[in-house]
Amino acid sequence: METRHFKNIIIGFGKAGRALAKTLSQHGEEALIIERDQAMYGGTCPNVGCAPSKTLIVAGQKNMNFSEAMATKYKVREILHNGAYHGAADEPLVYVMDGIARFINQETLEVVNGDKISKVIGERIFINTGATPVIPEISGIQESKNVITSEGAMELSELPKKIVIIGAGYIGLEFAGMFNKFGSKVTILEPHSTFLPKEDDDISREIFKDLKASGVEIHLGVKVEKITDSEVLAGGQTYSADKILVATGRRPNITDLNLEKAGVELSESGYIKVDDDLKTSTENIWALGDVRGGGQFYYLSTDDFRIVNNQLFGDHSRKLSDRTLVPYSVFISPTLSRIGLDEKQAKKAGVNYRLFKMAAAPIVKSKVVQDTRGILKALVDPKTDEILGATLYHEDSHEVINLVSLAMKMHTPYQILRDQIFTHPTMGEGLNDLFQNEVK
Repeated sequence: METRHFKNIIIGFGKAGRALAKTLSQHGEEALIIERDQAMYGGTCPNVGCAPSKTLIVAGQKNMNFSEAMATKYKVREILHNGAYHGAADEPLVYVMDGIARFINQETLEVVNGDKISKVIGERIFINTGATPVIPEISGIQESKNVITSEGAMELSELPKKIVIIGAGYIGLEFAGMFNKFGSKVTILEPHSTFLPKEDDDISREIFKDLKASGVEIHLGVKVEKITDSEVLAGGQTYSADKILVATGRRPNITDLNLEKAGVELSESGYIKVDDDLKTSTENIWALGDVRGGGQFYYLSTDDFRIVNNQLFGDHSRKLSDRTLVPYSVFISPTLSRIGLDEKQAKKAGVNYRLFKMAAAPIVKSKVVQDTRGILKALVDPKTDEILGATLYHEDSHEVINLVSLAMKMHTPYQILRDQIFTHPTMGEGLNDLFQNEVK
């Protein structure tokens, strides 16, 4: 059996891992990337996650037909996939090995690629294997030929006339909006009785109303009992479907790693446990990206890389605990974006706040794009005038939220955004109006 030694071994070709491999090479250190699936060079986002899904969502909003949208998605994915691969693999000290990595001990890995088995030894090992959709235990789900996950939904050759989506979380809602735009009859089945319970009630109600108005059928508080090739039995009702999309969460890709042989511990939720420097319970092993839990966003994987890079080559000042402000966006129509506290969280924590709130309709740009739906909300500290959080549900909120994020990070008083000179017409200038509309 072939045995090779590397100073750095990275398991998984995700964003954090490939960025780290490139940086290690630029610092004169060898780095081996082990990837079990060549189609996943680059990780989840460019291949089966945010980039292809948002390409399809935008295509639907532009009234592109399904076949054209899929062709566009494949082109975008190929460009991003190749760019991600060559961005790391073309570095002189980066090596790529295909195969399934398994720990033998904390420094040694067995890599299986078909009939070939290799052994590699690393001084440092970085786990960057990502996460994968959860398949819940439902009668018939394994046998059904038409059950798909979010990944499978982006590989369909034909548009389903009827699609049932199990789960009304953010992923389920994005795909519901997408398939609805393409012309599918969409039915969402959600076991919880509350729609989007993590959001403020007024925001959840508005999104629910808009989805229903667009033609999406939503059933709350229904338990899925059985699935066949063409039907879903839930809450005593039968729903017919050409495809059944399961959107019930994600789990870490750790099944084949044999983490126990390396002494790597897991959290209560089953993800790899890390400290403030992203080190695992084993001194020479780190975990980056979705596999360590927390928010599963491309930009957080990027920031994980920054933390490790700072630990290896910087002043050791960057920590996971510094990451207190993380914006996110849900690409429904219009987009939902958030950062910091909302009213529900503030009340639960006993935080005093001033509330600013307005409808999106008065913003000139919303009339220009002919989509006046939505609500803007922001919470402000009554003592410091700093922004505590914002929820933006309107056209282009995924861009505007970054302005609020920057203002919060810089401890900027809300009056700066209230009086800022913005270009016109833009959704960003809605912040001028928002911070003049205090709810007394």
